[in-house]
Amino acid sequence: MTSHPSSDLARTLQLDPSVFPSHRAFSPLALERESMPETVTDVSLDALESIAWLESSWKELEARVTHSFFLSWLWIGTWVRHIPDGARPHVLVARSSGKIVGLAIICRRRAWSLGPHARTRWLLNETGDTRFDRLFIEYNGILAEQSDAIISAGLNALTSRLHRSDQLVLSGIDPDLEATASRAAGRAGLVTEVKKADAALWVDFAPVRQRGGDYRATLGRSTRQAVNRAMRLYAERGPVELRIMETTTEALAAFELLGDFHRSRWGRRGAFANPGFRPFHEELIARGVPTGAVRISRTLVGNETIGVVYNFVHDGRVLNYQSGFLYESDSRLKPGLVSHVLAIEDSIARGESGYDFLAGGGGHKSHLANREQAMAWIAVGRDSPERHIEAKLRSAKRMLRTIATNLPKKTAALYSVFGAGS
Repeated sequence: MTSHPSSDLARTLQLDPSVFPSHRAFSPLALERESMPETVTDVSLDALESIAWLESSWKELEARVTHSFFLSWLWIGTWVRHIPDGARPHVLVARSSGKIVGLAIICRRRAWSLGPHARTRWLLNETGDTRFDRLFIEYNGILAEQSDAIISAGLNALTSRLHRSDQLVLSGIDPDLEATASRAAGRAGLVTEVKKADAALWVDFAPVRQRGGDYRATLGRSTRQAVNRAMRLYAERGPVELRIMETTTEALAAFELLGDFHRSRWGRRGAFANPGFRPFHEELIARGVPTGAVRISRTLVGNETIGVVYNFVHDGRVLNYQSGFLYESDSRLKPGLVSHVLAIEDSIARGESGYDFLAGGGGHKSHLANREQAMAWIAVGRDSPERHIEAKLRSAKRMLRTIATNLPKKTAALYSVFGAGS
């Protein structure tokens, strides 16, 4: 997936009003004043026709509000330039006295439905293209001033527009936004369904500094021993070093190596199997390294790289987005554990506030983190028999996937017990 040339992108962003209503068609129902906080005078959905306008508006608002990295223009702007054809992006715009006080990207995508009515999914800062959305936005939301009132107004406007089997999809949101979305759903006579619940594990540096700043001393005994043993074994080969990639060229070369590590471990199941993943991140790295918003490091043992860690840095907090490691037959060697511990110690030395592993499983996360942040993936829509049936089908699909994943492990265990000739 490559970004569109500007001329092609302009054509791509011309939307079919028969599929997605125009701003004028939107405003009468989306802006019922009685359901809006007094501070908001207008909420609309505007067809995205100019990335230049969006960039200017987004950056101006971004400079005034507190927000996550995933609502920065670095992420959103890169994402918009790479979204696949057919995503049909619109901009949710909240204005107060003519001033923009809230922004988000909304895409609409037709989806399969068990019922008689066609279903459209309305997605917050996602496209609805399953493969492309494996970029995985987290700490998602609406970029907004006076966040509670503006976000509530934006969600009211969206839920009021859902028809029949339509769903509003909010991915990677925190409990506050989930609660606000549930209230908006209730006002519209809709229900909220949690598709996935997870937690982002992270390291809060405050208690580490209270104990003298020695991060390893705060780890559990077995984890600390595993780190120290691995460090000793690696040191037998040569000096162990965390090296930050200072230039874009160095960072892109390290990203390429990360991809090699990742594919060797995960194959087609990994993030790099998404055709949009590489071009998106190559641009993100090129834009983010010079500003310090992207930090890529190599863990070196002598002249050999045993790990690459790809992080974002936002408001003094590091977010670990992706990693790749050189795994070996000796299980005492812990390239992931060593790489993250060194990256965390580097971040503490820089005076930063925390190291966030983001959502998702990973053995090292639970051993290294001391805090967690709940995160949810939800859908808002009308209650119906079809919704319940689809929920049961999804549950059955998850169960089958779990069985398929665990079956090879159980087979291997039986083989080891009974032997090949049993």
